[in-house]
Amino acid sequence: MPQKRHLIVFAKSPKAGLAKTRLIPALGADAAATLAKQLFVHTIQMVTPLHLRANTSLELCVAGAQENDFFMPWLEQQNLAAQWQLTHQQGHDLGSRMQTALESALQHASCAILIGTDAPNLDHEVVEAAFTALASNDAVFAPAFDGGYTLIGLRMPIPSLFHDIEWGSASVMQTSRDRLRAAKKTWHELPIMHDIDEPSDLIHLPPHLLN
Repeated sequence: MPQKRHLIVFAKSPKAGLAKTRLIPALGADAAATLAKQLFVHTIQMVTPLHLRANTSLELCVAGAQENDFFMPWLEQQNLAAQWQLTHQQGHDLGSRMQTALESALQHASCAILIGTDAPNLDHEVVEAAFTALASNDAVFAPAFDGGYTLIGLRMPIPSLFHDIEWGSASVMQTSRDRLRAAKKTWHELPIMHDIDEPSDLIHLPPHLLN
């Protein structure tokens, strides 16, 4: 019997003034929101092929939106509503929201991976490599050049990865390594990649995402 695998994509409603706020000084609020939408669409298109694996389920876990606001109409328009379960993020900070989503998934799946929509090079092949790594490791990450990570995967709850972390800082990945060592857990790191958070990151956007 193949193991049940679950992929979660975290997304925020692409509204001007709320999405990609760190890019507003360079792009303006409207263009930053447009880029957020483009990155979201790109991510969903890149990882949706995973649903073709019979043992893989897909979840879109959103913040800052109701189902009828943006995400559900978009999924329906793209004929993707049947492939994606739409849920809402729960928690007081990023760490608690990620922990809640992953631990909820692990109640019905043998392993779960969570990604955002900020890393244009994160496609279904990267996620497949992450699932493969979880066959022999407790956790998997795709580190980011800014010191964070663009993907985290677990095959069991590891609460220490989500508490008292300075999210958005350059120390997130190193702190995660330290916590895993302390918990005597094994992990695998995929190749480092860029995410699009700051104006200086815009140089790493694929050409088709540039306006």
